[in-house]
Amino acid sequence: MTDGITNALTVDVEDYFQVSAFEGHIARADWDRIPHRVERNTERLLALFAEHDTRATFFVLGWIAQRHPRLVRRIAESGHEVASHGWGHIRATQQSREQFHSDVSGTRKLLQDTSGQPVVGFRAASFSIGAGNLWALDVLADAGYRYSSSIYPVHHDLYGMPEAPRFPFYPRDERLLEVPITTTRVLGQNLPTGGGGYFRLLPYAVYRWALRRVNRGDGQPGVFYCHPWEIDPDQPRQRGVSWKTRFRHYTNLGRMEGRLRRLLRDFSWGRMDEVFLDQPQRREGAAK
Repeated sequence: MTDGITNALTVDVEDYFQVSAFEGHIARADWDRIPHRVERNTERLLALFAEHDTRATFFVLGWIAQRHPRLVRRIAESGHEVASHGWGHIRATQQSREQFHSDVSGTRKLLQDTSGQPVVGFRAASFSIGAGNLWALDVLADAGYRYSSSIYPVHHDLYGMPEAPRFPFYPRDERLLEVPITTTRVLGQNLPTGGGGYFRLLPYAVYRWALRRVNRGDGQPGVFYCHPWEIDPDQPRQRGVSWKTRFRHYTNLGRMEGRLRRLLRDFSWGRMDEVFLDQPQRREGAAK
């Protein structure tokens, strides 16, 4: 455990065929005909977290909740936070303001009705809120959300807002708190420290060093995220995808669960709402 700081453990609940990298290869119309593996994989994560007496936040797609309501109830009954990942993993950059509002409002209602608990958190598909669509944060506040974790302060070919604050901030007013995905500042650059593919691709010791630097050097909690499909090396392999996509998606899937076990032992973890809400935050005007 690190210096008494509790970090936020999060899971983006989506199936292997729903990732943005596959959207040009797997038609949405085929999603219901493809074998679903999300329920089994999420149950494995629930068992792992229970083994370490750890609670987390699960950002659930509305599409998943509609088809697997028992899973959503299991998450809530196990003491975890149920939060929204939008309806069908459509990036916010691909939606109009009206479409985004309908998406996040409908998903929130379904998740609340299914889980029996308030849904106050949101994470955009592929961290797709940034400098070009900060209006989305106002829409989230209007829809009843209290926090978002949708901005990644890095340079990336698919997402990123490197000029954003590295730690939780109120972009405009105090209706909605933005909790950026964690980065480590090294030589004037923000290095990804939030989990996901970076956690699988880099040596575990590098990630442990980076998160300890955030906890000890910055005195801040970190945010870690993963997906149920990342502990599933037997998932169907997709043909016709680029080498970059294959590398990002499939590398070290067989090692992911073991690394998660080490992570749960080495740091203290909790839910997003318990780690960040109702805590004093900086008021930074990153959104204009």
